[in-house]
Amino acid sequence: MKLFRAAFAFLIIISVTQLTQAQEHEFVPHGMDALRQGASSKTEFTLDHSMLVFASKMDPDNEDLRRVIAGVNGVSVHIYRFPRTWTYDAEALASVKEEYSTAGWKQLMNRHDKDGGAGVTYVWIRLENNAISNVAVLQAKSNEINFVTVAGSISPLDLSHLGGHFGIPKIDGGVTVPSDRH
Repeated sequence: MKLFRAAFAFLIIISVTQLTQAQEHEFVPHGMDALRQGASSKTEFTLDHSMLVFASKMDPDNEDLRRVIAGVNGVSVHIYRFPRTWTYDAEALASVKEEYSTAGWKQLMNRHDKDGGAGVTYVWIRLENNAISNVAVLQAKSNEINFVTVAGSISPLDLSHLGGHFGIPKIDGGVTVPSDRH
């Protein structure tokens, strides 16, 4: 029993170390801090690769999910809820978009709610050697903001397979990749 406890403690230490390293490389815009400050409820967590593999075993029939996780180093989820509708700082939300642009990330999606609603969904990617190395999704609803970052080799299609798992919201309508051709 003592050996089991020691092995369990060792695994926790390794996971925390990997988690800390993953968080050090995560790009989080300053605007997210401002949005976090105004939230009445916050849910935040980060899963490293080994935690994602373990969690994916809860859905053993989903081959697409396991394939996607093989290339993912970590997932970070931030969910902020606000007491009343549309009370979050719209300027802070706009600054997040600007910070990603300034940092060289490419915006894949800019979806606004139907009928002129104020809800938005943004998807950004970071490229390294012409391959996607990071993805960030920001979804702003009337009284909630969901912000998810995924580190690792992933495609927009892979992101849709992660939707609905690990706190990552499903993206209705999928992700549209812009074309340079007219």
